[in-house]
Amino acid sequence: MKYPCEFVAKYVLPTFRSMIAKELIEKHGFTQLAAAEKLGTTQAAISYYLSSKRGEKYVKQLEEIPMVQVTSQEIIDKLKEGSASETEVRDKLCALCLFLRNRKFLDNLQS
Repeated sequence: MKYPCEFVAKYVLPTFRSMIAKELIEKHGFTQLAAAEKLGTTQAAISYYLSSKRGEKYVKQLEEIPMVQVTSQEIIDKLKEGSASETEVRDKLCALCLFLRNRKFLDNLQS
């Protein structure tokens, strides 16, 4: 069994970034580079998210969790407005991770 942070770094964080990047690009006209800069990752990672080569393993399960939907939309809205810093995005994603850990969602995904 992996430590929760290892599991998050390998599967959950890429899933969150994938969900957010896809919406920013497909619905709001961001370029891959702009989405990468906003999410603190690379354009290559964004390309992998868009082609479903990364960040897809747990999308369906995570999208069904209301807190994931709310937090993702909050991040997307702030990024669209240009009012979110990388620090704010990071903090929201960390808070979401803690929420998932505290509610044992990560245990359910790993099993």
